[in-house]
Order: sequence, then C-alpha cells, then structure tokens
Amino acid sequence: MPWLSLQSAFGLAAIMGIAWAMSERRGAFSARQALTGVVIQIALALLMLKVPAARSGLLALNAAVDALTEATRAGTGFVFGYLGGGPAPYEITQPANAFVLGFQALPLVLVMSALSALLWHWRVLPAVTRAFAFLLQRSMGIGGAVGLASASTMFVGMVEAPLLIRPYLERMTRAELFMMMTVGLASVSGTVLVLYASVLAPIVPGALGQVLVASLISLPAGITIARLMVPEDKGVASTGVAEDEPLVQYESSMDAVTRGTIDGLYLLLNILAMLVVMVALVALVNIILGGLPDLWGAPMTLQRFFGWAFAPLVWLMGIPVAEIETAGQLMGTKTILNEFIAYINLAQLPQGALSPRSALIMVYALCGFANLGSVGILIGGLTALAPSRRVDIVTLGTRAIVSGTLATSMTGAVIGLIA
Repeated sequence: MPWLSLQSAFGLAAIMGIAWAMSERRGAFSARQALTGVVIQIALALLMLKVPAARSGLLALNAAVDALTEATRAGTGFVFGYLGGGPAPYEITQPANAFVLGFQALPLVLVMSALSALLWHWRVLPAVTRAFAFLLQRSMGIGGAVGLASASTMFVGMVEAPLLIRPYLERMTRAELFMMMTVGLASVSGTVLVLYASVLAPIVPGALGQVLVASLISLPAGITIARLMVPEDKGVASTGVAEDEPLVQYESSMDAVTRGTIDGLYLLLNILAMLVVMVALVALVNIILGGLPDLWGAPMTLQRFFGWAFAPLVWLMGIPVAEIETAGQLMGTKTILNEFIAYINLAQLPQGALSPRSALIMVYALCGFANLGSVGILIGGLTALAPSRRVDIVTLGTRAIVSGTLATSMTGAVIGLIA
C-alpha cells in the first residue's frame, strides 16, 4: 500500500537520524556517504527481489535447502534413529510432536560448517570474499582491512572474520573497529543461513534466498550506521590489506572437513545451551510476572513488554499500527535473546497475526547477530585477538548492539519501501 511505503521511507530517514543523534561527532556528518549507503542498499534490494531472473534464482535456492536438510536427516537418522528423523518403531499419532529440534534441525549447522570449510579450502569462498571486499571498497570508500572483514562476515561469522585480518587489528582506527563490529552484528554467518531458512520455509517463499539477501544488504546498512555513530577523523588513512595476504589455511580436504565439523560442533553446542537457558529464563520471568494483576485484560509477560518497547522501531520499518505489538515482540526477542528464537516465534505465529508484507519485513529486520549474548562473544573474541585495543573494543561493544539493531531495522525499512 502506498502509505505504508511512505511510512517505511520516513522510517528509513528516521533510523538514520537516530544514528546521527547518537553520534560521537555530529558535525562530521557526511550527507554523500549516508546517501551512497542508502542508494546501494535500495539498489541491491531491487536487483535481488524485483528482477525476474534474480527472483527465480532465489526461489531455486529452496532446492539447496531441501537437499541439505535431507542429507542432514540421513546422518541424524543414522546416529539418533527416530529422534533424528529416522523411521519410528511405533505408529505416530501426532506428527507435529515427532519433530525434535536438537536432533533434527540444529545438526544442519555441522554440515554447513564442514561444507563451508571445504569450499574455503577449495578457494571458492576466498574468491567470493575478495570480490565482495573489492566492491565494498570501491562503492563505499572503506579500507581493505574492514572491507575484507565485512565481506567475510557473511560466510564465516562475526568472530571468525576478524581472524582473517588479525595482523591489522592493532592498526585499525577506532572508527574502523566500530564499523567491523557493527557489520558483524548486522548480519549472520553462512553456517546458520540454511538453518534459519529451514525454520522459515513453511511461511516465506524462497526462504534461503530471502535470508541471504537480508544478510547481504545489511552490509552497506551497517557501514552507513557505523559512519554516522562513530565518524572517522579527517585526514586519517584507512587500513589496507596486502593482496597476497594468506587467509585461513587447511592442509587437505579431509583436514577442512574435520576442522569445519569441530568448529560446527562448538557452534551447535553453543546454540543448544543458549536456547535451553534463554527459553528457561523467559519462562521464569513470565512465571514471576504471572503473579501480578492482569494489565488491560491480559496477563503481563516479557513478550508483551518487548512488544511495547520495540513498537516504535518496527513502526518505522513500515509495520501497520495493528501489528506493531506482535512485530515488536519479535524484535525484542531477537535483541534480548537471539534471532533464532525470534525466527522460531515468527514461524509459529497464528495465521493472520502478521500480513505477508509485515512478515517479510521482519524476516529481514531479524537477520542479524545484534543481541546481548553475541556482543559478549564478540568483545571476548576481539580482545583475545587484539589485547592492546581492549578499551576501545569494550567501550564500542555497548554501542555496537545499538548500531547493529539500527542497521537491520534500516534493512527492514528498505524492504517495506519496495515491497
């Protein structure tokens, strides 16, 4: 609807205005850089979502999700039997309850991690990463170090990407550090893309393509928001990277598969532990809140509080007023807990809770690691890699969760503008 597109357009400007209002130096605002970031983001979204050939390609990625899911189920079924999706030894009367998240869906992370390491060893991902980094440098005028880290985030994650530029972390400027952290929190890694797509597939056509595009177009958004909040000092040269700088090395294809699987196991255990603890804590808070009197005819819950707190932000993305509390709950869940839980909640919403347009906006707005747990992981990882920059990393970390959230919100507004 035209007025909802206008709402998203206003929200896009407002989100950037919020970032500028929180800037360390408002006078350093560059209208050209901000406009460039918005134009690149909108152009990428239009190219990926409106050009028929690109749309067909994104929809075709569903076959990749199905193939990887089926392949993973073969492995989980062999190891875990019917708990992992294998044939059940009894008649199943309630198929919906036969799905076990930890044994059937989450092991997909292991397969993706091993596959990513293999593609890295075969020099497929390094070539793609270098190409993305080159495009970011040329289009947005960023340094080679932050460009390579930003491009790598899409494939290897927010903590692993800085490993690729470890020799340069000590020399990066404060603004470049913040930009790298913001982009890391505004996107998701390739190892979890397929997992998220498998959760969203029942409600979003071409789910893998949508999540992939969401992570891609959040790169220029993250760079733009970071520049607004922590501008670079005038006259400071950007940190470059040698063209022949070696990236992650594996001894052989088997070594890549083995190390990729081990890395994936760490990620899988981390996801499992976070899900158990976070869901339990939310339930505990809701039990406590349940002892309070009803508010406006309904029990008070943490989800309702999230809905109220984040309602203004999701309205800026273009969500209709009637749906902002539901969308706000999802955004709050993503920020306080994590995006995976938010995606599960989105997939489980009752029919009609969100319109197709609003659901699509939220798919894009939720696609980022900007949550409290990820910020802690990011700070811990970066301080281990660059101990001398600990003060900068810690102080910027608290701002990065805001900038990462604003960046994915900016992406949601762009989708609302063109949807």
